[in-house]
This record gives sequence, structure tokens and C-alpha cells, in this order.
Amino acid sequence: MTLQTHLLAKAANQARGLAIDAVHACSSGHLGLPLGCADIGAVLFGHALSHNPERPRWINRDRFILSAGHGSMFLYSWLHLSGYDLPLEEVKKFRVLHSKAPGHPEFHETPGVECTSGPLGQGIGNAVGMALAGQMAAARFNTAEHPIFDYHVVCLAGDGCMQEGVAMEAVAFAGHQKLDNLILIYDSNAVTLDAMADKTQSENTALRFKAIGWDVQTVDGHDMAAFLKAFNRAKKTKSGKPQLIIAKTIIGKGIAEVQGTSKGHGEGGAKFADAARASLELPADQHFFVSDDVRAYFAQHKATLVRRCNKWSKTYKAWRDANPDKAALLDSASPENAPKAGALLEKIPLFPADAKLATRAAGRDVLQPLAAQLPLLIGGSADLYGSTLNYIAADKDFDPTNRAGRNIRFGIREHGMAAIANGIAYDGLFRPSIATFLVFADYSRPSMRLAALSKLPVVYVYTHDSVGVGEDGPTHQPVETVSGLRVIPNLDVIRPADPEETAGAFAAALERADGPTLLALTRQALPTLNDIPAQTRREGVLKGAYIAVKETAALERILIATGSEVQYAVAAAKTLGAGTRVVSMPSTERFDRQSAEYRESILPASCRKRVAIEAGVTGLWYKYVGLDGKVVGIDRFGLSAPAPIAFKELGLTTEALVAAAQSL
Repeated sequence: MTLQTHLLAKAANQARGLAIDAVHACSSGHLGLPLGCADIGAVLFGHALSHNPERPRWINRDRFILSAGHGSMFLYSWLHLSGYDLPLEEVKKFRVLHSKAPGHPEFHETPGVECTSGPLGQGIGNAVGMALAGQMAAARFNTAEHPIFDYHVVCLAGDGCMQEGVAMEAVAFAGHQKLDNLILIYDSNAVTLDAMADKTQSENTALRFKAIGWDVQTVDGHDMAAFLKAFNRAKKTKSGKPQLIIAKTIIGKGIAEVQGTSKGHGEGGAKFADAARASLELPADQHFFVSDDVRAYFAQHKATLVRRCNKWSKTYKAWRDANPDKAALLDSASPENAPKAGALLEKIPLFPADAKLATRAAGRDVLQPLAAQLPLLIGGSADLYGSTLNYIAADKDFDPTNRAGRNIRFGIREHGMAAIANGIAYDGLFRPSIATFLVFADYSRPSMRLAALSKLPVVYVYTHDSVGVGEDGPTHQPVETVSGLRVIPNLDVIRPADPEETAGAFAAALERADGPTLLALTRQALPTLNDIPAQTRREGVLKGAYIAVKETAALERILIATGSEVQYAVAAAKTLGAGTRVVSMPSTERFDRQSAEYRESILPASCRKRVAIEAGVTGLWYKYVGLDGKVVGIDRFGLSAPAPIAFKELGLTTEALVAAAQSL
């Protein structure tokens, strides 16, 4: 199809007008990218992308990600013009409460938005994850007769994204993995928010990307024919490399007073709206204007896109008929087919009664039967498989020679790994789980926060969970990390006490479909809590807390413990006597979601003598022990010593717990 340059140039100016009017209406927003990249948007959404506005989640669509999410009006304008369910009335409510056009793009909120973006660089990592998922999908499901997956992932990013470390971690990974279905468009306008870009950067981006395995083209981002030529070349190349298009643009193009300067980045240009609209040939008396011929063009283009999708659907139906086993596997990825924890637990053999394992080692043993049960579960580690023990033993590595591999070696890139995992989860076909040491959760935390915000079912298998790390010392002992993660809304943190609780923790994490779960696992071996029935331990984790030791006389006190410290509470109860209850609380978040009746049955309000123990900071535990209770913990950094010595030196012992309880 011939590029209709004149009409698309008109559409680009009208998209600029939509952005100006929306930002002007709410006196908030960012005009720089929507105006500077309007010509790129016209080519992508008016000609080059393969997508279907009537089926926003069509599995073989090209994925478009706006990494520079502050430029959200760029995306909203083009989704509206393309015919997605984003009517003009919603665009007019840009940044208004409950609008489908929120300040930054949000997954689940707006049809056509592939991921929540705004924190710079994250979208690039997400795009790498989606491209990885596309390669995996093609390897698992395509046949010679019916190639049902052949989409591209297209990401638009600016200087801010390119400067963030998470982006560079992700693009280095993409280059090494030769993800040639990935196209990154760099909106290179020589401006950042505060100043001209040369104040903070002087690198040669083209040479940098070439050095890490990318193909690179540089074009005038306002020359639509030149950009389309570069884009088509990127889509059709057989080089086996991801593609970077450096598009030279003018930030805020169309507002003469600010374009090409840092003042063009935000809403500063909105006050010149009237003059800008006149220069863009938009009617002075009609805001949010889209001409009839532009509407007609996009309606016709939408019809063409729908026909292409329908043609693919015929291939897809033939594929399903010819490959029922593959079709069933694909169907298993649907949220309604999410596994149930009880069914998963049935697949995990009970551990021997005399087992004494680190929960990371128990996790290794739990993972294998679950991976066999869940073929779309994939795992990765930040150069730590030998320590995190989360390698799927029955499978091999994902790499350029084996796109069907289920084990991903991310290298020492914790933040990039977490952002890539989010991209896999946004895509929705594969279930990502990733691993590193718990103390390095701080390196991946921004991506974890976005997973929680976007309700992505990512599983984090983070090991070496406390001062039990021992001789590695305070730099590697995450005393504050577990509590720091517990305060992230919608992130479940589970810290199991022994192998059977570990089984329950994995089942709970893999059952969950509406948010991420972190498993905090030990390096040091823990005793199996044989005094508690195995099923009680497993099923208790699903509810977040359960009675591990029930009092045999009138209830006098409650000991609350989690993870490796449950053993001390069980031992302390024997000294404290028959009126002592021990509650294992591996997950405060899951416990808080239980009914009031269940929570009262575990922690009755009438019993105010409560002590909690955890090898970490104490603050959050007062929610459960109250002002009358005590917490045995560590409100300091750790120390370098073997684990048993570190625990004793820091006061994490049975004796300390007994003394605290007796002092109430």
C-alpha cells in the first residue's frame, strides 16, 4: 500500500492539536514527544503496524510500547484515531479522575496500552520481554504449515529512557540474545527535561548499540517516507539482530516559542496554544479537531487491518485443527485456566521427616514437578542459578540456538531482569519466575513495584533471606529488605519456615493471577517442623498464617514467627508451657486478605500478650503484637560471622524469645 503522505501529514498535525488541547485543558502534561513524534505516529498507526483495534489483545498483533510514558497524549491520540475504544470524550478528560486517558499509560485501563509506562527506561525492558516471549511462542507453537506467531515489538523511547540503567541492561541482553523481532525507535531530539541533552550526555549511541549487537539506522523523524523505509527495513531484515532506528526530531514541533528547547518538554507550550493551532492549520473555533477526511482514512485503514486479522484467523483455525495438543497448551495460558494451589500441591511429594534443607534447596525440589505440570512456566536467574537453585532441570537454556528453552540466563542485570519479566507477564502467554539474592531486590524494586501496580503474576525466587547468609556479612544480609517489600501494595511476600511450607509457598505464588509474589528463601539449612502435620504447614501458607502449635490450656500468650525463626518459637513454647500458642505467619499480605473470622481465630483480640520474632527490622510486626506486645528482631545491620554465631550475637534465639514472653 502506498504511503499517503499528504493525508498522514494532516493527521500528524491534528494529533498535535489533540495533544495541545488536552494538555491545555487540564494545565498538566507533556507536549514535547506528542508533537515531536507525531509524524512517526502517523506512519506507525496510519500505515505500518499490524494490529486490530477491534481485538486489542489479538495474539499476533505488533506490540507498540511507549517507553517515554510521559508523552501519553501521543499514544492516546493515535489509539483514538485508529478506532480503539477510546472515544474523543475520554481524550478530552485527559488526566481527569477515572478517565481512560490517565496521566501516564496504565495497563488494564486503556484498550491498546500494552504496559504501564512512565518510569523511564522500563518500557524498553518490557519490550525486550515481549520480544523474548514472541520468540518463545514461535518456537513452541509455529509449524511449517501454520506460522501463527510472527509479530514485532516496537518501542518508542527518548533520551531519558536511554540514560536509565535499566534500559541499558535490557538492550545488552537483547543484543546478546539476538532478539530480531524487536524494533527500538529512539526519539533523538537533543533535549532532556532540564536542559539540552549535551549537558548530560556525549556518547555515540549508534556505535554503542552496534557494539552490543544491534543494527542501527539514523533518519529524519519528520520525513515520513524516510522513516517508513527504515521501519520496513527493520521489520524485514534477516540479520538476526534487534533493530534501532535513531529518529532525529524537534521536540515540541509546532509551537514556535518552545520547540527545540527544554521548555518544549512539558506543558510550557500550552499557553501558546492559539498560535500553535493556527500554524498547524487547525480551526480556531474548534478544539479537539479531527477532519472528516482523516476520520475516513483511519476508518478505511481499520477495515484493512481487520481484514488482515481475519485472514490470520483462518490460518489460526487451521492450526488448531491440525495441532490439538499445541492448541490445548496455548489455551492453558488463559487466566480462567490458572492452576489451583490444591492441585499443584498434589504434584509435590512430601519431604522426608528427617529432611534438613535450606528452603532454597527445598524450592529446587518443589519447582521440578511444578515445572512439569506447568509447561509455560519459565525461569531465570541473575547469574546465580548455582545459588538460587531455580533451574528447571528437565529443560535447557533459552538462547539464539534454542528459543524453546525455559531457563533464561540474565547475567548480572537484576533491574533489567525484573523489567524483562514484566514484559513477559504483560504479554500474557508465559509465566515468568526470576531469581537473585534477596538483598539485591533493591536493584529490581522499581520493576517489582510496577508489577504490583499492573497486577502482573511474576514470581520472584529471592534467596539468602537474612543474617543467615553468615560470613558474607552486612552487605549481603537483607535485614530491612523483607519489611521494605511488604509495604508495596499488591506484592505478596512469603517467607516459608521449612520444606513443606516452601511447597505451599510455590503453590500459592503460582495460583495467584492478580499480582506478583516474592518467595524469601534461606541459604542455611532448617529443621523440618515434624510436630506440625505436613498438610497443615502446606495449606497454612495459602492463608498467610496458621496455628503451628495450639495451646493445651487456657490461652495465655501468642508467639508469632516467620521463616527460619519459626523453629525458635516452637522450641520456646515448650518452655513457656501449655497456655502458649505459636502462629507461623509466612505471609502477612495473604493473612490480611482472610476473613475477619479467620484472622480472629488465629490471633484472638482477647489475648494481648504477644511476641513476634523475625530476623529483620521490627517495625511492621507491631501491627500484630499491638502496643502491649514485643518484637524480637534486628533494628541494625548485620555482621560477618557464621549463621549460628550471627543469630546468637544478634539476640535471635529461643532464650531471647522466652525472656521477651515472660517479661510481658
